[in-house]
Amino acid sequence: MSTALVLTTVWGSIAAEEERLNHHTLSLTRLTAQTDEPPVSLAFYRKHTESILRRYLYASMQVGRAPSILSDPVGRGWASSRPIRTFEDAVIFVLDVERCLDRLEALDRQILSRVVLQEYTQAETAVLLGMSTRTMSYKFPQALDRLTGRLLEAGLLVLPH
Repeated sequence: MSTALVLTTVWGSIAAEEERLNHHTLSLTRLTAQTDEPPVSLAFYRKHTESILRRYLYASMQVGRAPSILSDPVGRGWASSRPIRTFEDAVIFVLDVERCLDRLEALDRQILSRVVLQEYTQAETAVLLGMSTRTMSYKFPQALDRLTGRLLEAGLLVLPH
């Protein structure tokens, strides 16, 4: 039979701390009351967004055009094993993803192009774009999250309910 963990409680009579905690609790309840749904963290969907970008690269090559996100020729590539049913489906998918990418800032497009499509490391991409590796380490996830938001708006990525 296992024993329960007993936590000691410390009682204090600090009125200011209690008031601060009560104010914090009230502000949290007001914040959650304003929104019907809890905020969705897009960080969970970053791998799905990367997968969509790789499928976009593959589909755009099948359609016979270089991806618009790439400003220079593709030296590296990754092919998905997922078959595209028809040529028209591939064209529509490529155009929809390009529309989402066009709504991003130029730096976000460059970061996503180098890291996801051309498979550079974040350190190599930082050198190519003239920024520190630390800056790249937080700009890359932000760029993925912004693209995820655009894909959600376009209906290319659907969150489970």
